[in-house]
Amino acid sequence: MIRPARPADAPAIADIWNAAIRDTTITFNPVEKTLDEVAALIAEACLVWDHDDQVLGFARYFQFRGGEGYRFTVENTVMLHPDGHGRGGGRALMAALCDHAKAAGMHMMFAGCSAENPGAVRFHEAVGFEMVATLPEVGFKFGRWIDLVLMQKRL
Repeated sequence: MIRPARPADAPAIADIWNAAIRDTTITFNPVEKTLDEVAALIAEACLVWDHDDQVLGFARYFQFRGGEGYRFTVENTVMLHPDGHGRGGGRALMAALCDHAKAAGMHMMFAGCSAENPGAVRFHEAVGFEMVATLPEVGFKFGRWIDLVLMQKRL
């Protein structure tokens, strides 16, 4: 079931997010999220995939860049628990997230995917995003430079 995130979901979301921060290059951020930070983020547009009372994934969107001219353009974050891959929850999350953003008056959604995560690129293509650019060596993590693949979807 896809539903809005609740304050009680913060620990599960933090666990999913912090594992990705610690162990992967799917995010370039090297600093783990605190429960307070996650709680503040889920007060905004954040959805979870709840399967048998376990949060197996979350998705959120936020303004793409600062400034009034970008007010109708958002960027997404979607992450799954390792047990959630290949079960359709990611697609359901993204469909609900895009519907939410469109209902909120958003026009365009971006995804910034690590080039070291080709599965994320394929996933976003499968849910209607198109690759628009590769930004060479804009991310740095684990002592190396990493390319960023920008993808977009008109809502």
